[in-house]
Amino acid sequence: MYDPKGNGKEKAVRSVQFVEVEPPDHLRGIVHRFLELKTDGALADDYRFHALPDACTYIVFDQLDTNIAGVSQLRAESEEFNLGRVFHYVNIRFLPGVWQVDREQVTYGMVNMPYAGDLPLIDTNCRLVNRAFGDKQLVLSKFVECLIDRKLVVANPVTEKIFENLDAIHTVSDMAAVSGVSPRQLQRTLKRTTGFTPHDFLKVLRLQQSLNGNDTPSYADQSHFIHAFRKATGYTPGKYSKKFDV
Repeated sequence: MYDPKGNGKEKAVRSVQFVEVEPPDHLRGIVHRFLELKTDGALADDYRFHALPDACTYIVFDQLDTNIAGVSQLRAESEEFNLGRVFHYVNIRFLPGVWQVDREQVTYGMVNMPYAGDLPLIDTNCRLVNRAFGDKQLVLSKFVECLIDRKLVVANPVTEKIFENLDAIHTVSDMAAVSGVSPRQLQRTLKRTTGFTPHDFLKVLRLQQSLNGNDTPSYADQSHFIHAFRKATGYTPGKYSKKFDV
């Protein structure tokens, strides 16, 4: 099953806490992880957060300013964000393809503006503040249940089939075949539900398989893999593993 590694934490910065936990059983297939990223105190220098492409949609809650929240997704290349010296975020990482893009606009990258949409993000953010992370998970689960009731998040049968057959997928044609749809239908479905073309979606899947320590048979050779990894992340695999915990 697809198990994305979305975040690179610098190994040298030990006073930054990053925690991710699985959702309750009834939310699997919709939510991949609940996450918390925060500082223990003020850092000596600005912290740069390396966000890896994972095709997931996130809801981001800024715990230091409860007016700041939003729905976010990355592009097919990694992005680096300057989070400053003090920060505290709580996120929901949804599996690719479950967020109904036509119902709520998705931004790119981290959210840094007050939320002005129709979802109860500000109210939820206020209820998360000053709770232990275990208690926050209960609040987040209730919020996701409300999204499911409103059909803002829906299990995606196409991406589910892709994730179940990752080892058999080497090309976009393979992806269409395991999904049981035509290449044209796959193009429309993935672009509408994930924001990615099939080609970019496959690039993200390959990158994530390599981060999980899996073989990468889809690449012609090792140099091709290194080139593709560096294009997506800005680092060679060796330099990335030395600099970041994933």
